[in-house]
Amino acid sequence: MAKRTAIIDIGSNSARLVIYEKTSRYGFHLICEQKSKVRIGEGAYEKNGYLQPVGIKRAFLTLQSFLHTIEKYQVHKTICVATSALRDAPNGSIFVKWIKKELGLTIRIIDGKKEAAYGAIAVKNLLPLKDAVTIDIGGGSADMSLIENGTIVDTYSLNIGTVRLKELFFDKEPSRETAYHKAKAYVQNELQNLPAHFKASLAVGIGGTARTLSKGIMKQSEYPLDKLHAFTYKIDTFRPYLEDITHSSAKGLKRFGLKKSRYDTIREGTIIWLEILSQIGADEVITSSVGVREGVFLEQLLKHDRLSFPKEINPSITSLLDRFKTYVNISSKKKHKRRIANALYETMQSEINDGKRYHEELQWALKLSNIGKTLTIYRSHQHAFYIAMQELNYGFTHKQILLISLLLRMHGKELLHKPLFQSFESMMPPTQHVLWLSFIYTISVYLHEASNNAKISFKYKNKTLRIISDKPLYLAKEKIKALEKPIPFAIIIEDEEKLPKCKELGIE
Repeated sequence: MAKRTAIIDIGSNSARLVIYEKTSRYGFHLICEQKSKVRIGEGAYEKNGYLQPVGIKRAFLTLQSFLHTIEKYQVHKTICVATSALRDAPNGSIFVKWIKKELGLTIRIIDGKKEAAYGAIAVKNLLPLKDAVTIDIGGGSADMSLIENGTIVDTYSLNIGTVRLKELFFDKEPSRETAYHKAKAYVQNELQNLPAHFKASLAVGIGGTARTLSKGIMKQSEYPLDKLHAFTYKIDTFRPYLEDITHSSAKGLKRFGLKKSRYDTIREGTIIWLEILSQIGADEVITSSVGVREGVFLEQLLKHDRLSFPKEINPSITSLLDRFKTYVNISSKKKHKRRIANALYETMQSEINDGKRYHEELQWALKLSNIGKTLTIYRSHQHAFYIAMQELNYGFTHKQILLISLLLRMHGKELLHKPLFQSFESMMPPTQHVLWLSFIYTISVYLHEASNNAKISFKYKNKTLRIISDKPLYLAKEKIKALEKPIPFAIIIEDEEKLPKCKELGIE
């Protein structure tokens, strides 16, 4: 696969460019993202679907600018896809030929089912879920997929979109309520075509409408973490908020904490969103920051892997390790640290009593424990925390991201950075569990750094932890002695500490 790949997605409402850099077999990261609200389909629904000059002009200038960016980034491969606005337009093929002639860009028009499939490929690989229905509300269509046990079972495209509803109803009807009722009836009628097996308790929100609503809900609920991807909410809790948006005037939208650039179509989008959620029987939403573009990219990356990452691969972790490998690989036997942690976690279960519930998070944190040294060894724990908070996006819940990042922030004698913990306490495990995880993480790092891959084992009895090593642990002893403990108990280190004899120095 190409080292750098550019994906252009031309939708009815927006055109987007993303550029990904491949770092290894399964590693990649985003190096550029651009967006323009082209509204290529503006006026088309009133003109029998024909693209109008106003939208065509914006689209041409946007694509021209995207190509300049692609050239600047020295991209090796460019893929451009277009969705409902072009596939519905009788003059769409003329536009495609014109762009090819004038800009040299090949546009591939995809149907609604393929659009839904691309969204599903992205979601099933980059969100922590097994079963769900994905919903991608665009300007001209709403594309859906059914995912069961991590497999895409079916896809469907509905001819309902935000721009379509706006131009058919809200731009025509003098009464806002009349427009609302007619638009709602139109959506309900279209939903009768959705196959009956499209049912799931979890809905995945893809696209601008779902993301805008999730951002509004995050503001309303004072959500502590500023991260949209994988944000979840219960539908019934925020149904009144969503219903109020559908009945609001344009000026009244200010009170909902929504992006101003979304005011023109957010009421239409919310009508569609609520009706689909009701139709599929969902009670919870998880928000996706990935969609068609990422699906197109992953189709290339995973074409030899049945469009799925291997179970042991997390793309965010892989990307971090790829980019910081000079420092991550600085010590040999990298698994040694994780084996120490696993053994200690098991040994202390009589006190922790959590069934090793956080084993994966602990292992991920230890795997990333050196990434902060990329910037400088001084305060590397702080750098590691900020890097993890920004870069751990794919395949993790927000609670997992916070726990892994908090463990990476651990440094010194105290087991908790209290101000940081208090900021996110509502999303963290019980305090005592966090203290134990921080203790195990820190001990494992100390022992690994001081032991030169010694054989280390643990025994815990009568409130005493014995650390047994076949090599000296001198440098670790002082640090471990000063370390805070989750509960009172003794620590005894039994290591090989032999000095060669030297009578002149008094060493017998």
